[in-house]
Amino acid sequence: MLRRKLGVVLALVFVTPLLVVMMISEPDLSGEQMLVQRMAELRERLHHAEMINQERRKDVLILSQRFNVLARSGENVTSRSGKLSQETRELLANLSHSVDLHLPSVYSYLPHLLHAPDATSPAFKLSKGRHSATMVLGVPTVKRQVQSYLMTTLHNLIDSMTPADMNECLIVVFVAEWDIDYVLQIASQIERRFPEHLDSGLLEVISPPMSFYPNMEKLRQTLGDPMERVRWRTKQNLDFAFLMMYAQPKGTFYVQLEDDIQTKKGYITTMKKFALQKTAEKKDWFVLDFCQLGFIGKMFKTIDLSALVTFLLVFYNDKPCDWLLDHLVQNKVCRFDQNSKHCKKAKENVWVHYKPSLFQHIGTHSSLKGKVQKLKDKQFGKVQLYFPHNNPPAQVETDIKPYKTFTLQRAYRGETYFWGLLPQQGDVLVFNFDPPVAASGYLFKSGNVEHPSDKLYNTTVEVLPLKQQSWIYEKYKVTDDKFVIVGAFDDMGVAEGTLDSALGDVIALRLHVHAESDNWAILSEIFIKTVDTR
Repeated sequence: MLRRKLGVVLALVFVTPLLVVMMISEPDLSGEQMLVQRMAELRERLHHAEMINQERRKDVLILSQRFNVLARSGENVTSRSGKLSQETRELLANLSHSVDLHLPSVYSYLPHLLHAPDATSPAFKLSKGRHSATMVLGVPTVKRQVQSYLMTTLHNLIDSMTPADMNECLIVVFVAEWDIDYVLQIASQIERRFPEHLDSGLLEVISPPMSFYPNMEKLRQTLGDPMERVRWRTKQNLDFAFLMMYAQPKGTFYVQLEDDIQTKKGYITTMKKFALQKTAEKKDWFVLDFCQLGFIGKMFKTIDLSALVTFLLVFYNDKPCDWLLDHLVQNKVCRFDQNSKHCKKAKENVWVHYKPSLFQHIGTHSSLKGKVQKLKDKQFGKVQLYFPHNNPPAQVETDIKPYKTFTLQRAYRGETYFWGLLPQQGDVLVFNFDPPVAASGYLFKSGNVEHPSDKLYNTTVEVLPLKQQSWIYEKYKVTDDKFVIVGAFDDMGVAEGTLDSALGDVIALRLHVHAESDNWAILSEIFIKTVDTR
């Protein structure tokens, strides 16, 4: 009894000051929230590790079945294993148990894969082998008849990341074409434009083998759709399934995107924070939806992808992928003996929408031939089509006829972008400075997210110095009218550079077109930097 009272007294002596401190001091809510978020992240990573471990156990089970077949055929497995360790020999001896159940697998739904051993490996792979990513972004792309948005999309996805995001993410570009020459062409473009991100492991490029797909001429006609549409949506289902199976072991979360989208700055941080918040709240979510359109911006835990992939493989010939996702969620949570209101409410608990949307669809030409896709996510807000700057005073002129009110004068003032009709060889866009300026650099971006092909090609950047100096002719190419060629637009439609201070003040800067263009031209950013620019 005395010992118990002494324990109570000691507890009060030590605990009371702590309680007083806790009551007086304000709680560090930000620190607590960070701790909760970190715990949620570790929990999801643990679930992913458990999934990988389960996959390894499944591999062992398959090996066990194969050894069982050998044992039944009269082969003495252990007699051939004299060079193996005692532990390994005991393991092999214990793997000869009988398995009476037939376990479903990808071969159950795509039996033609049994005749193609390489069908479940990428036909092409450009990868540094990044794994254990927090987030894997899947970007499927196909050859489009009119216009490709892929490079614009990749630039936007990467430019909208922070350095920390780049270290914990993986972007898998899935070139869903069987023409290996086209696949190599896309891979070469990505290598040329994003070399540092390929080297770091942020970017990967893969393509599927044709043998992964069934005979597309023998599909069943479903939903009353024309066979061309049936083939298109069937292939898309199988494309997504292949991509998801590839991405599943590489990270904790998976986000399905498309090759014609735009996003917002900090989108990775926003998605990660929202996902971990829902996990910390013990919400049993299946889909986090960051875009209201189709399959864009749908996030899944990679441990849940197996269910979705199986659903896509079972019903690949029957319905579009976004319908199948909706049916899967409905089957998970809805009761047949209750009305649609109950079903909708139940689905909202596992299919959680984030507002405002983080992704916008920018393409107008679908990968389905002849289909025009003008859907926009109204919750995204406006897509930025031009980037204004405070440029030095100048008189501007051009030979290129503007479209409507998209003039060069308004673009230079930062009111809109310049949009001109079909540049011809010899056309110029001239910026005459009054007074002359000490220009230190320049940045011109052509095209924008809605019209990515309307770029300036074969175009040089030239300046006219106030003072003509003999050394300039030794270091630079100079035109007949004394303009010094200081740069050119690259194949992304961008011209950026610094100017040698020894050139002195500049009277004029011009963009000089050297070849006829098949497209109109947009200047979405005009920035002439001076020594006073901050």
